[in-house]
Amino acid sequence: MFTAALSGFLLGFSLILAIGAQNSFVLRQGLRGEHVLAVCLTCALSDAALIAAGVAGFGALAEGFPLLLVLMRWGGVAFLVVYGLLSLRRAASGASALAAGGPEGGRLSVALLMVLGFTWLNPHVYLDTLVLVGSVAAQSAHPAVFGAGAVVASFTFFFALGYGARLLAPLFARPRAWQFLDAGIGVTMFAIAARLVAM
Repeated sequence: MFTAALSGFLLGFSLILAIGAQNSFVLRQGLRGEHVLAVCLTCALSDAALIAAGVAGFGALAEGFPLLLVLMRWGGVAFLVVYGLLSLRRAASGASALAAGGPEGGRLSVALLMVLGFTWLNPHVYLDTLVLVGSVAAQSAHPAVFGAGAVVASFTFFFALGYGARLLAPLFARPRAWQFLDAGIGVTMFAIAARLVAM
């Protein structure tokens, strides 16, 4: 059983390790110290729900409705392009520098809507959790334990990213660093949107 849990943990961790839209947003919230607990918990719980659905066999159901994936893909593209433009505008104006010294006090509802959008409007999330994790778990001798390992990986990663971002706080005491971060996030959003278009 330990081997199944470890395999699930390693697969889950590897799937969310790459810097993407969701991870960039969590990093930014962590650096700003805004609603870190709520954002990390929302990401981890969303992943947990999707992983559980994948282990339960809903990957096949998702593949049976290709139109849904198409709608999700174009919704995700639109969402990423808008957020990318906003990030580049912040980079150009230096608006994020206001947050470099501490929390800006952004609304919790806005942060949660953003992170839910990054999570649930990303077709790759469904492919990773419902299809990939679900299919690998189905081949395990202990599918539920495998899935639990992947869920633990998700919680570990998001909370480490959100709260570990504080270690970078000295670097982001400089307004220029925020501009580079926002520019990088904007470019990342456009790159992910381009990959979705090419799917």
